[in-house]
Amino acid sequence: MTGPSVDVDLGPPPSAFLSDGVATVANAVTLVRTVAAVAVAAIALTHSEPVLLAVAYAVYWVGDMLDGWIARRLQQETRLGAVFDVISDRACTSVLCIGVIVEYPQFTFVVVPFFLSFMVLDTILSLAFLCWPIVSPNYFAAVDRTVYRLNWSPWAKCLNTAGVVLLVAVGATWVALALVVVLIGVKSWSLARVQSMLRAAGAGGPS
Repeated sequence: MTGPSVDVDLGPPPSAFLSDGVATVANAVTLVRTVAAVAVAAIALTHSEPVLLAVAYAVYWVGDMLDGWIARRLQQETRLGAVFDVISDRACTSVLCIGVIVEYPQFTFVVVPFFLSFMVLDTILSLAFLCWPIVSPNYFAAVDRTVYRLNWSPWAKCLNTAGVVLLVAVGATWVALALVVVLIGVKSWSLARVQSMLRAAGAGGPS
């Protein structure tokens, strides 16, 4: 049984995204750091090696900073590259969070809400830049300076990616949980603000 036939002219695909070059140095670094981080984390899991888990985190964080720096340095920033970076961050975070829970189950009450916040709220928010003619979330200040400062400014990125992990690593688990709660609140507010802007611009569809 087939569905109803709908005769709709969707038009050409958005060339501003699909025509972006894939074979760039920045994208290569993103690919390498993702594969390396996930592979090392997998080895850490299968062999129960917490040290390797720390190495995987280091590969992820250093690689994430490096691919962005190279993209800006070589003028290789693209919307496709930004989406690739967002997806790669989630791939790394998924395996690494599982590793932390397996090796340190006492931190589960912090890792789970952090994981859900990063994978759901932060993913939707990070991809919202595609609704505007900007290259990546790093340029969201052109759309809304407050949302940018709370989510993609240098200090916000540090808190969102490394802050919780480092607090857990030094044993400040309740402080880490408090930070996760704050991050969830900030991202929820930011998403509501972005949705309001889209509706005001007539791009959000019927409410």
